[in-house]
Amino acid sequence: MSTAAKTTRVLTGITTTGTPHLGNYVGAIKPAIAESQNPDVQSFYFLADLHALIKCQDPGRVEQSRLEIAATWLALGLDTDNAIFYRQSDIPEIPELTWMLSCVCAKGLMNRAHAYKAAVAENEAAGSPDLDRGITMGLFGYPVLMAADILMFNANKVPVGRDQIQHIEMARDMAGRFNHLYKSQYFTLPEAVVDEKVEVLGGLDGRKMSKSYNNTIPLFVSEKKLLKLVRKIKTNSLEPGEPKDPDTCTLFQIYSAFASAEESAAMRRRYAEGIGWGEAKNELFEYLNAHLREPRERYQALMEDPGHIEDVLRKGADRARAEAAPLMDRLRHAVGLGRFI
Repeated sequence: MSTAAKTTRVLTGITTTGTPHLGNYVGAIKPAIAESQNPDVQSFYFLADLHALIKCQDPGRVEQSRLEIAATWLALGLDTDNAIFYRQSDIPEIPELTWMLSCVCAKGLMNRAHAYKAAVAENEAAGSPDLDRGITMGLFGYPVLMAADILMFNANKVPVGRDQIQHIEMARDMAGRFNHLYKSQYFTLPEAVVDEKVEVLGGLDGRKMSKSYNNTIPLFVSEKKLLKLVRKIKTNSLEPGEPKDPDTCTLFQIYSAFASAEESAAMRRRYAEGIGWGEAKNELFEYLNAHLREPRERYQALMEDPGHIEDVLRKGADRARAEAAPLMDRLRHAVGLGRFI
């Protein structure tokens, strides 16, 4: 089926500033990879490496993260024949569209962006006389770049967390404003898709698994390291033989995120029977290790063959640019920047 024949377009960006962990897999990667295999949907998945520069000025970390994240998605089965998988920085039309959108986007809209307001509030709380201290134009204009990512491919649906809904609304605002000013339907108004069933995994300390809390379990660590990290997961002081509550237990939550309904129900019974914490941790390690062994091997092979990853991403960029270039040509004419002949 051709790209044009597919009526629904879904776009997902992956920020390249860290190493993928179990929480990323359960919350975003696993459902997205399943969607990439849907022949009735044109999926766009991109490494948001331009966005990474807003938060990270360590080029080695950005470079390594791009490689790790691309290898992770490929190792876990992303269907790159159906889905379009590319690096944001390989699509020069995106920064060009960002500028066009910046010229129709109200500054007042950006003043209301959550990330900017949070940074201002931090400066205010610290007693800084300059409320914009340390705030770059990258941070301030981040929603415009995100809008360009989405509108460049006229995505219908954008899966996001609840905290990102505002950015989709801003993209709709910019799209509508551009359409109105230049008197045509250049852009589809995108819709945010929030999956309330997406699981948020707990980390080693019981809080949400997050790089910012330094409590993550990286997806493809070695067996030895995986066992060490699982054993560090915080539990309470209940002894073996005492019934335990699986619904307040990070070990059970992680297990059930990977296990089938039947396996989870069986483990729930073992909690009621008083499984010991040491045994529960060993069970979780064995289950995770079995589940991740094959993709871990594929991941290691991919990390040792960056040329293959580069080839996949370049092919994805060619497909993405085949979509972006004709639209950008039309947009240049719309704003008066078209060629004379």
